[in-house]
Amino acid sequence: MAADRDDIATAAVFRALADPTRRQILQDLRKGELAAGDIASRFPISGPSVSRHLAVLKAAGLLTERRQANRVIYSLVPDRLALSVGSFLSAVCPEETLARHQGKKKAKAPEKASPKSADKASAKSADKASGKDKRRRALVDPAPALANLGTETTGHLSATV
Repeated sequence: MAADRDDIATAAVFRALADPTRRQILQDLRKGELAAGDIASRFPISGPSVSRHLAVLKAAGLLTERRQANRVIYSLVPDRLALSVGSFLSAVCPEETLARHQGKKKAKAPEKASPKSADKASAKSADKASGKDKRRRALVDPAPALANLGTETTGHLSATV
């Protein structure tokens, strides 16, 4: 029963992230809270359309709102986004997630540099520069990808509100 609720909540987060306007709203709120009117002024769409986007984000638990006189102030709930996306990544690629956590727990002792270890280090460095490794790191640690949330938009991700 609780797993069903978690699945529904995670699905709501991903539905909310499907629209580039909503991703941009999240990006804007990353810098701090904003009034609804300030958010609406940043987009070339009508106020009611922005209001619907804000409602989808709020329903997904990604935003909170509070009233200040006659204004509605929105703020980001970053933990909700991180937990939802992190849970999904853990379910899809548990080995990579486990490896990331084990890597943080175990700090390697510094090795003495030898010609052999220097060759290994340079080979490792070249491997890290490869595109394949960059994609693997994005799966293991979604933070860099989430930091650019909303900066890359594609038409096929649009969803109707």
